[in-house]
Amino acid sequence: MCALISSVTKPVSAILVFLLLARIAVGQENLDVFNYWHYDEGSPSTSLYRHLCQRAFHQLEQRQRAIEKLKTPADWQKRQADVRAKLRKVMGPFPEKTPLNPVITGTIQRDDFTVEKLYFESRPGYFVTAALFLPKNRPGKLPAILYCSGHSINGFRSEAYQRIILNYVKKGFAVLAFDPIGQGERRQYADESVVRKSAVNEHSYPGAQSFMAGLSPANYFVWDGIRAVDYLLSRTEIDAGRIGIAGRSGGGTQSAYIAAMDDRILAAAPECYLTTFDKQLRSRGPQDAEQNLLYGLENGLDLADYLEVRAPKPALIVSTTRDIFSIQGTRDLFQETKKAYAALGKPDQLLMVEDDAEHMSTRKNREASYAFFQQYLTNPGSSADLEVTLFKDEELYVTPRGQVYATLKGETLFSLTQTHLRKNRSEPPGDAARLRETVRSITGYEKPASGGEVVFSGRFQRDTYAIEKYLVTGPGKYAIPVLWLKPTRKTGKTVLLLDDRGKAVAAQKGEWADQLAREGHDIIIPDLSGTGELGTGYPKDGDSIIGGVPLNLWFTGLLTHKNLVAVRAEEIEILAGFIRKSLGTPQPLAVAARGTMGPDLLHAAVLSNAFSHCILLNSLVSYQAIIDEMHYNPAFILSAVAGALPFYDLPVLAASLTAQKLLIINPVDATNREMTTERAKTAYSDALRTPAARASLNLQQNVKPEHYFSVINNWLR
Repeated sequence: MCALISSVTKPVSAILVFLLLARIAVGQENLDVFNYWHYDEGSPSTSLYRHLCQRAFHQLEQRQRAIEKLKTPADWQKRQADVRAKLRKVMGPFPEKTPLNPVITGTIQRDDFTVEKLYFESRPGYFVTAALFLPKNRPGKLPAILYCSGHSINGFRSEAYQRIILNYVKKGFAVLAFDPIGQGERRQYADESVVRKSAVNEHSYPGAQSFMAGLSPANYFVWDGIRAVDYLLSRTEIDAGRIGIAGRSGGGTQSAYIAAMDDRILAAAPECYLTTFDKQLRSRGPQDAEQNLLYGLENGLDLADYLEVRAPKPALIVSTTRDIFSIQGTRDLFQETKKAYAALGKPDQLLMVEDDAEHMSTRKNREASYAFFQQYLTNPGSSADLEVTLFKDEELYVTPRGQVYATLKGETLFSLTQTHLRKNRSEPPGDAARLRETVRSITGYEKPASGGEVVFSGRFQRDTYAIEKYLVTGPGKYAIPVLWLKPTRKTGKTVLLLDDRGKAVAAQKGEWADQLAREGHDIIIPDLSGTGELGTGYPKDGDSIIGGVPLNLWFTGLLTHKNLVAVRAEEIEILAGFIRKSLGTPQPLAVAARGTMGPDLLHAAVLSNAFSHCILLNSLVSYQAIIDEMHYNPAFILSAVAGALPFYDLPVLAASLTAQKLLIINPVDATNREMTTERAKTAYSDALRTPAARASLNLQQNVKPEHYFSVINNWLR
């Protein structure tokens, strides 16, 4: 009987448990907004990237219309002059040439060639490690190829690069192969941090700092290449009239750049890189830092310009059908560039080879490259790909330990950025109107249109307040999801609350939004672009995602001259208008930001008069803090402004808010550590020179997290 009862009660118990769980699930709070609108399901998170891409596509369409008008040689020559000027502008000024001070540290003898291991200084104290491969028993001066390595940790010592270098040498070419910054013996980060684990990270991590200082990091890569050509031409063995350049992947980038910027290069064969930005943005998105130029798309430049600007000099596009760089873009680029070569009378000097492969070097493509240089550098012979004996990495070390910084110290991209900023910093604008115009110009901010659609999307009740859901049309016609916490009895202020963790976290019971609403404040919490429901939509299979932070998304903005801060400042202004319209009052609002949203709030407050009270919680103290920290937290980059630091910094923005009350609680440095009182006061001291600025700012430090709410609530009162 007991067994019978047991067998009966088991399924009954299961049903009861199921019903109970179902009731719990029904009663659970869902703080998402988009899930109500199934038409938009799956796309909201990509809204920021799509918004930036639409801007990019418009800029590329304008360029395309200009290209279609080019018919005559004179048209193309005028275009070339224009592109040269734009490349100089977006690449940034190069320094004066200084002594190379080359040092040969060792020589390797093989039966048919020698290898000289060397370093030179492309800038004073900035050491470039390299190897010069010289064929033996060749009459006369030698044709030479400058070889640029792709994103291999060991630089030109990579098996794939050695294979093609040694084949060039055996075919009678001198080859100078050099380590790009962050690769081979020029690794900049000595520890095993997230940066150290990837050659790409070694470019993009300090590259973001360079952008903040106002200089495209490509400037350093290209100048290394130009000085490498200088070294080649200093050698009596080399024929100055027969210089070529080649490289794959990141080396394809460098070879395309350097050939476009240095007229001494006769023939160029970039491999597995050239495509169009249209196709690149639609596929993997922007790649590492030096592959993007500050305001490049805004200036009407696309990758085809690197070949068209040097037309009709010989060029070979080396490609694969399954490359990470879109092959359709490569084909489109080839068709466009052919028009330039045809108009300038030498259509046969632009070639393209394509193999069915992934992002790699293939025999077919290598042999096409050999044949190309044999023809155009006048060095005939067999183009067959030969089996070669590769060197071990250690055999090609220029320095004793394979690390130039351990041996010679010297400059890094990090230290050069600091020097560049010191030399190019100007006084911040002296009045609010000029500062506002400077911020608007540098960030790409555009005053958003008002009156976009607002969609009420549901409501539910907590014990002392209700939560309403809204979709508010953003600056790019996408929707911003918003929660509005409305107390049953309002006794406080209306506060727009920005939280880098997203609205769903900020609105959880016990969090600051919940506590403020219980005290009678109206709390409006959006997911701004890059957070919450709008926070995961970026290309995830490309380069430059460091520590989970998509720097490639930030690069998209700087290509188009639309910093992410500008997008969010526009969103904040739209939300302020939505709130005032909903309340039926023109009165200024209070605004609070947590974490990385702090710089966005400061920019929005400077650009509009929407706020009477501003609160920064755990906010970055300054952009300068990022420049000064070799191991900064990459999350801060998404709220940084490329090109801002020569003109203004966050404390300058804070000091300009004399008409508003500003509360700063526990500011943090670039490693996300809370600052000491002394350090924080020092960071703000230069900006807070006037009595009005000092009176408007309330700086509170060493506040414990459990006291955040009471400090904010008391200050709002």
